[in-house]
Amino acid sequence: MENYHHKPIRKFYLDGLIHDEASIGRLKIEYIRLIVSEMRLSGYVPRFDIEPDFTIDYNEKKNSFYFALTVHGIYVGKRQSEWISGIDGTKAIHIQPNKSKESSQAQV
Repeated sequence: MENYHHKPIRKFYLDGLIHDEASIGRLKIEYIRLIVSEMRLSGYVPRFDIEPDFTIDYNEKKNSFYFALTVHGIYVGKRQSEWISGIDGTKAIHIQPNKSKESSQAQV
């Protein structure tokens, strides 16, 4: 069993503008999903015990919201990042296989 507790934590960062205030919540979720996908491609997984840091500031001149998002992750390797959903403290949370896919493939 791997000890993830003392592995270095890397910050993954994204910033930009959001023009529609009503879209902020939805876009935050999508941007977190985008960063986590990028992390996995690099062999990293998110730390669930460290909340993503999302801040917004209204920019009157541009009539939009500037946002900054940071998601924390640790390196587990490219192969392992496919099977680990994330790290919670010292424990890896493994992705559960989708039983409906396995069942349908077995019947074919």
